[in-house]
Amino acid sequence: MKKNKKRKKWFREFSDALSMELREHRSSFMVYFILRILVILVLVLQVLNRNYENVFLCILTLFLLIVPSMVQVTFRVELPTTLEIIILVFIFAAEILGEISEFYLVFPFWDTVLHTMNGFLAAAIGLSMVDFLNRNPKTVFHLSPLFTAIVAFCFSMTIGVVWEFFEFGMDMLIGYDMQKDTVIQTINSVALNPSGRNVVYSIKDITETVVNGENLGINGYLDIGLLDTMEDLIVNFIGAFIFSVIGYFYVKSRGKNVAARFVPHRKRVDRDYLSIVERQAKEDRK
Repeated sequence: MKKNKKRKKWFREFSDALSMELREHRSSFMVYFILRILVILVLVLQVLNRNYENVFLCILTLFLLIVPSMVQVTFRVELPTTLEIIILVFIFAAEILGEISEFYLVFPFWDTVLHTMNGFLAAAIGLSMVDFLNRNPKTVFHLSPLFTAIVAFCFSMTIGVVWEFFEFGMDMLIGYDMQKDTVIQTINSVALNPSGRNVVYSIKDITETVVNGENLGINGYLDIGLLDTMEDLIVNFIGAFIFSVIGYFYVKSRGKNVAARFVPHRKRVDRDYLSIVERQAKEDRK
């Protein structure tokens, strides 16, 4: 019984702090509110169409939209308004527009833009993590601005690689097609060398592909995911590199450049809403 009371008390206090966090920045709250309404409308439409897989995506998106605020409350960090808005739009663009509205198919560049943005944002998060340690008096090491930027870059690339592992796993184990295929007209392969030698054999000007005697009706050969994966990693690299350069000057100038709009920082005491709610609850019990 005592454990249940403690859990209910913690959940109530956390919910109050989360509500305060959501309303802290007017601009990001408006974006959150609008996107939430749009997701709910899409959710209702998917229920009416009995498309239950998309219903799950909508529910997942509703949860993801509050994750930035949950992170701020739980870890007592402040996400700059610009960063928070970009994260919210990114989630909506990836799940609702990309998956449900099929923007990945309608606009070939959609996936590329999102992966570039992911590289940029992940580098910002990686830099902030190192910057927290650098500014913490309890730490026994301090990285230079150059090494901080390198760590941020490596962190972003690691996130990008892990995501590609996830896509590959979903395709292989569950039969999804997260690694989108690409139609190409040229193959360069050692495996196709008729003499069995370790010499590249090229097939050019491919106009059709036949599988099990059936023409697939595509103007070329179907590359299974490789080009999509490499393109995702390349644009992730670009996004990570751009922010790492900006982040280098951010650390060197102690936060006095444009990167300050993207790098999380520690909350001020007057904005630590979880602590504020906990103090108020203690005072009310007295």
